[in-house]
Amino acid sequence: MKKKEKSRFNITKIGPFKRQALISMSLMNSNKFIAMSSIHVANINRAFKDIKSNTVANFVQTDQKGLTITTNKVAFMSDLNTINR
Repeated sequence: MKKKEKSRFNITKIGPFKRQALISMSLMNSNKFIAMSSIHVANINRAFKDIKSNTVANFVQTDQKGLTITTNKVAFMSDLNTINR
């Protein structure tokens, strides 16, 4: 019997202005995430608002290594840790 593990994100800032966060995950998981990306972006933005951050997630796209979340400004690691919850 397999034990279901809670997935943890490995978040890294990428891009020329560090306005993108790369979340490493398998292709299967990223496809499931993209299928409901508008809901996830809304949840991420709500989490940013809850911690009183001025960061806004604009959109999510798939990447070879996982997902890329593009934000309106350079995100602090504390902002990105909010996504991990």
